Amino acid sequence: MAYFLKIAKQQNNTYLAIYESFYSPATKGTKHRCIRSLGSVSKLKAAGIDDPIAFYKDEVEKMNQDNKQDKTKKITSVSPRRYLGYFPLKSILEDLDIKKFIDFYKFTTGFEFDLYEVLSLLVYARCVSPCSKYKTYYEILPQLHIPYSFNYDQLLSALAFYGNDYEKIVELFTSRVKEKYFIDTDVTYFDCTNFYFEIDREDDFRRKGPSKENRKDPIIGLGLLLDANQIPVGMKMYPGNESEKPVLRDVLKDLKERHEVHGKTIRVADKGLNCSENILSALANGDGYLFSKSVKQLPETEKIWVLLPNDYKAIKDRNGEIIYYCKECIDEFPYTYTDENGKKKKVNIKEKRVVTYNPTLARKHKYEINKLVEKAKGLSVSLAKKSEYGESAKYVTFRSTSNGKETEDKVKAIINQETIDNDLKLAGYNMLVTSEIKADARQLYETYHNLWRIEESFRIMKSDLDARPVYLQLENTIKGHFLICYLTVLLQRIFQFKVLENKYPSSELNEFYKGFQLVEGEDSYTNISIGTNFITELSDMTELPLDNYFLSPTKLKKVLNYRF
Repeated sequence: MAYFLKIAKQQNNTYLAIYESFYSPATKGTKHRCIRSLGSVSKLKAAGIDDPIAFYKDEVEKMNQDNKQDKTKKITSVSPRRYLGYFPLKSILEDLDIKKFIDFYKFTTGFEFDLYEVLSLLVYARCVSPCSKYKTYYEILPQLHIPYSFNYDQLLSALAFYGNDYEKIVELFTSRVKEKYFIDTDVTYFDCTNFYFEIDREDDFRRKGPSKENRKDPIIGLGLLLDANQIPVGMKMYPGNESEKPVLRDVLKDLKERHEVHGKTIRVADKGLNCSENILSALANGDGYLFSKSVKQLPETEKIWVLLPNDYKAIKDRNGEIIYYCKECIDEFPYTYTDENGKKKKVNIKEKRVVTYNPTLARKHKYEINKLVEKAKGLSVSLAKKSEYGESAKYVTFRSTSNGKETEDKVKAIINQETIDNDLKLAGYNMLVTSEIKADARQLYETYHNLWRIEESFRIMKSDLDARPVYLQLENTIKGHFLICYLTVLLQRIFQFKVLENKYPSSELNEFYKGFQLVEGEDSYTNISIGTNFITELSDMTELPLDNYFLSPTKLKKVLNYRF
């Protein structure tokens, strides 16, 4: 918009007027309109203006200067930054067509806002900038470039609603993922973790128990189930004082019933979930299992078999370098369990056991053992208290020096060389236990070691998505918070494994989610993302202008509406 002085001559008179030029959306061009008629030059001179044309040219110039100053933007409390790295998750979520199912809740809840809108925006916000729900609402949601109509209190109400029925929501997503992308439950991976809360008092949900971080704060437990392709298909939350071992049975049973999963499922879990009840439960349900077992806890006869050098086969990589050695056997092994009446019973189960020896792992284990031994020796020389030994105490025998009366300060620490020698001998060895007696040993090894993917999912949830600290107090809102974290991981994994075919690591994708940002201008958006190979390759794959410096509103809309 600009002003100019129009000079028109009519019938030997010169007339002046101030006009405004402006952009017309109708004609898609510039148009003019009169904003002030000044009259003839002769009348203006008679009014005392010696040179009307020069006078009003100066006035028009001043008007244009004032208008230019008025258009200069001032800083505001609203950031011009816009996040866009969530668009792949938006594409996948909309392809799953979850909204129509969430909308059914309108018939029973009476909520006067869009439940799906809250769910989707919380997932996108968690992906690009994880923070408290308060900060998410007031700082992050306005930067997502998606309009929304709910207030902060309604956000918390929706979160509590989702937390109360989180298992139904997980079931809904699993069902839609199964239909759209296929879920392979021939092999399932399961593990548990916990999240601590920096609060003093326990409640019914946040209870004190064994923490992964060795903290004394109240915790909650979370079990996560992945399919054969590392796609999350189940989640279970439980109070922190409960054992994680039954969670494996509960989640798998619930999953198969909810989704009518038939046929045999091989349950893969680490040694922490390897117990008689889980093994018997798998067999009773027509499933199989693949667990690891600590070689240190084996009976002496099995330890002798593990350490015998015969029958080991070298497993090499493509370059001929040895990765590990392995050998196997099939036999019947005894298991003890407690029946429904509380009586202990013993049963023999035929299974395959594969023992592996990894030279690299052995060096690592020996280094850690020797480090603990050196610590124990140093503390024993300095007459340290038993409580100061920590993990190194396993290599020390403490004997009382006060005539059989146990006291904290009158004990003698003796290095237990036998335990040290046994641990050094077994360093680098690991055992896999499975019901699949016909399975190839190398395939079993590779299947089991895919468990690192579930650990990575926990890491994403804890680190990349900042699942804790949790700034919520009510049980259902806490559950709703972890549901949002779970759904974010689910959509990220679909993008990583199903869309990108596992060509990019999680760390690189996380950089994209958080780092792909724009700055809003008057007529376009400036791409302030740091250029990466991934952005270039994703731009080529999707034919989207992701590596352009400027994005017009039309191009931005194209990105937001993209479908894989």
